[in-house]
Amino acid sequence: MTVAHAETKPAAKTETATFGGGCFWCMEAIFQRVPGVIHSTSGYSGGHTTDPTYEEVCAHGTGHAEVIQVQFDPSVISYGKLLGIFFESHDPTTLDRQGADVGDQYRSVIFYTSEEQHQAALKAKKAAQADYSDPIVTQIEPLKKFWRAEDYHQDYFNQHPGQGYCSFVIKPKISKLQKKGVISKD
Repeated sequence: MTVAHAETKPAAKTETATFGGGCFWCMEAIFQRVPGVIHSTSGYSGGHTTDPTYEEVCAHGTGHAEVIQVQFDPSVISYGKLLGIFFESHDPTTLDRQGADVGDQYRSVIFYTSEEQHQAALKAKKAAQADYSDPIVTQIEPLKKFWRAEDYHQDYFNQHPGQGYCSFVIKPKISKLQKKGVISKD
């Protein structure tokens, strides 16, 4: 089941956002359920090696984070709203960790592609801080290069809903966000 939201007509203009908020399987599954998101791709960014593999990223030698790159229609959803969903969908106060996932590849990070995105990210981080007693550690960096993850990581949750991680980590996170009205129901 692919959940990417079908548009009734092609978007006149699309934009791209790149976020890291823990496991890219979680982030991809969440953003696929956001109206106005046309497509999301799991990948790697923020490191110093070229064309990294999952194994290399997990070995902590690349400096890359697991990220998703989201193509969205700004006439349906703004970059600012996507940032709000990003901060709502993970714990931005834990350094290099989300739940049981530990390592620099799981860091909270926003990669921006323009000065407008940079300023919006700074503003969203400041606004989100009001919801947390601990300081937000989300990094905000310019996007230098996005590396698409291996095919088996793409659309992972939808392809493997019964897999343990999907059942016990991703599904409850999606349900919580759906109940709060942050993302749409399947």
